[in-house]
Amino acid sequence: MLIDAIRAEGYRLLKNRTTVFWSVVFLPVMSLVLSTLGVLAARLNQQKLAEANINLNMPGGAQDLGQTLLAVAADVANPALLLFVLIGAATVYAGDYRWETWRLTSARNSRPALLLAKVVNVALLALAAIVALVLSKLIGDAIKGVIMGRALSFSLGDDAGRILAVVGLGWARIIQFTLIGLLTAVVSRSLLASLFVPLVVGVAQAAAPMILAGMGVMPGGWVSMLVSPAQAFDLLRSALTGEVVPVAAMTPAVTSFALWLLWPVIAALAWFSRQDLSKE
Repeated sequence: MLIDAIRAEGYRLLKNRTTVFWSVVFLPVMSLVLSTLGVLAARLNQQKLAEANINLNMPGGAQDLGQTLLAVAADVANPALLLFVLIGAATVYAGDYRWETWRLTSARNSRPALLLAKVVNVALLALAAIVALVLSKLIGDAIKGVIMGRALSFSLGDDAGRILAVVGLGWARIIQFTLIGLLTAVVSRSLLASLFVPLVVGVAQAAAPMILAGMGVMPGGWVSMLVSPAQAFDLLRSALTGEVVPVAAMTPAVTSFALWLLWPVIAALAWFSRQDLSKE
């Protein structure tokens, strides 16, 4: 039943081209266009910039797309991508409440399967957004190399496994961020709430370590990590990219990151299983 629900939800999502555009296409295309325009402007005004002693800090030598891939992998869960994927997630999670179609779909499958199908499709939407963003960065740097007359190269060395791990962690972070929208959609039955509540919660979580530090709770401890999955994500990402991190903070970070992936889904399933869908 879950497979059928995933297929049905995926079909509905693909038909919603506006959602797919804003969540997957818009940000990579704009990033590519702006990057290309910036490089073109720099190339066309290279002599004027040199006369004005303006250094653009563009490295010489070959344009290494492998290093581009490593850099973008570490930044896939950036605030812009979180926001645009959240737009699609809110539409998926709250769409049946908005259009009052739960009473139709819930008669054809179990409630847990229908809700989990939405989570799976949002996860696939996030993955598609990551792939599109990575491709746009690679194409953008390739164009920059051509415009600047630099040779193109691609070398990863021993970084292939690290890139996959960092991208996987970033993917999990995006899913984690949207799950607050899932719980909000089920409880509030509102599309706007499922969009704005995760944003407010995200800002509060980002500010929490600083606020707690002012109260004597040091960053990296259990309390600080448990209230801020963003802090846990930053620590885990630093560890995967080879930076030195406090060993004592790893267990709280892993625990916090896992809990914020699990508890919104469990809470949403529990609430949805008892919800009266005849009152939409």
